[in-house]
Amino acid sequence: MNFPVLTIASGNPKKVYEILEMLDVLSLKVKKQPEYLNVEETGKSYLDNAFLKAKAASLETNTWALADDSGLEVDYLDGRPGIYSARYANNNSEKLSKLLRELSDIPYRSAKFVSCMVLCDPEGNLVKDTTGICWGEILKEPRYPNGEFESIFWVKEANCVYGELSYSQLSKLGSRGKAAKNIAPFLKKEFGID
Repeated sequence: MNFPVLTIASGNPKKVYEILEMLDVLSLKVKKQPEYLNVEETGKSYLDNAFLKAKAASLETNTWALADDSGLEVDYLDGRPGIYSARYANNNSEKLSKLLRELSDIPYRSAKFVSCMVLCDPEGNLVKDTTGICWGEILKEPRYPNGEFESIFWVKEANCVYGELSYSQLSKLGSRGKAAKNIAPFLKKEFGID
């Protein structure tokens, strides 16, 4: 039987595996995008950036493509760093220092991780988009060394930081997991998978 092919618009094998697990669509052939494909994220929103990546991957591979874009939004900072989370500073250590410095001793530390997921057909048309949100708050220091924003983002429901969530918790509570859960039924219907 010929299974439909879905390209995950990412060069990161861990991310590809994570999205595949979250989709829980077993009878799909999933692959990561070609190594040489590098899409500049010039959009003004998560949706724009996810669409840029999914469209490029679908046109390059002539397959259905799925992409996501995500970021950390801190309420006290009016939603920053948001879509600029990856470019907030030069490296993870500087990102954490900058964020913690901006928040200083502010007691109001609520925040959210937002992920937008986009599905494009082989012609590069946007067919479906979904958004997932994980609510939490920013700790005053990282829970573990050498982490990213995930090391300071406390998820109350799980009683741990985002970076300590298991795969099953990421699927249930994580922003990318929620976006994937919303898009999975559509994928199954579109591809005729039970």
